[in-house]
Amino acid sequence: MLRTVELDDIEIFYTQEADPVANAMAAFPARDRTAHAAHWQKVLAHDSNVARTIVEQGQVVGYIGSWDADGQRLVGYWIGRDHWGRGIATRALADFVAEITERPLHACVAEHNRASIRVLVKCGFDIVGTHQPSGEPIREILLRLDAP
Repeated sequence: MLRTVELDDIEIFYTQEADPVANAMAAFPARDRTAHAAHWQKVLAHDSNVARTIVEQGQVVGYIGSWDADGQRLVGYWIGRDHWGRGIATRALADFVAEITERPLHACVAEHNRASIRVLVKCGFDIVGTHQPSGEPIREILLRLDAP
């Protein structure tokens, strides 16, 4: 289900991230094609980042990754909207946290994205607080996974 990101996957990720419904759910604005390509080039070039393509029945359905930010190891994922509601995110996250042994792992999710919060909790993350970035209208739920 998880494999190394291949260059052809990045175009699929771009299409998935350009979906306005998915952007609203994630509270994450779509990047233009150039910015998206530059972002993935940076992700794949940095040694501390871990990125995996999520494949279901031979089809690229999204990605999952982990990176260091402000002294914390974060995890995030994106599932194309056509694949929502089928347990893919939960299975991918469970596999990913088994692969990434560093702890704690942290996640930040838009408060209204209840499905993603449920995925993280099912995979052992605990809700540890909330945060509202300065000038942002969306409050985030902060989650943490301590146990391997």
